[in-house]
Amino acid sequence: MADDPTMQPIGLSTQPPSTVIPEAAPEIRHELAQALASPNESRVDAVSSFVARHPRDLNGWAALTDCVDEQMWKYSAARVGYHRGLDALRANGWRGSGYVSWAAESNQGFLRCLLALQNAAARIGEADEAERCALFLLQLDPKGVPSEFGSIAT
Repeated sequence: MADDPTMQPIGLSTQPPSTVIPEAAPEIRHELAQALASPNESRVDAVSSFVARHPRDLNGWAALTDCVDEQMWKYSAARVGYHRGLDALRANGWRGSGYVSWAAESNQGFLRCLLALQNAAARIGEADEAERCALFLLQLDPKGVPSEFGSIAT
């Protein structure tokens, strides 16, 4: 009877499940830190090269949104990072609902891309997209965006 799956207890929860994206390998995190330590005039190139070598690294996409100046480049990098993040979430059990917390450091690349997408969309006049991103951020983590990640464009 103990091996009978119909006799196993059912776990009940009052909260949606949480998903955590796995942390990047230490050598990849180090490589991104090196790119971010580049002088200002070459930082965009260094981070772009990092992203080209590691296109699945969400922190790289988030860093790229931070270091490019032109809004459409910010928007583009944020959108790619956001979609790469959705792929990573799905690969780790996320099924379209549930929490993705800022408290898990490995989730922050994705969440930063979503926040950057919200901000860039607002700045280029895509108010409906900015609103959808804001709602999605709150659904993923009802505690909201931590203050250290900056303000949200209005």
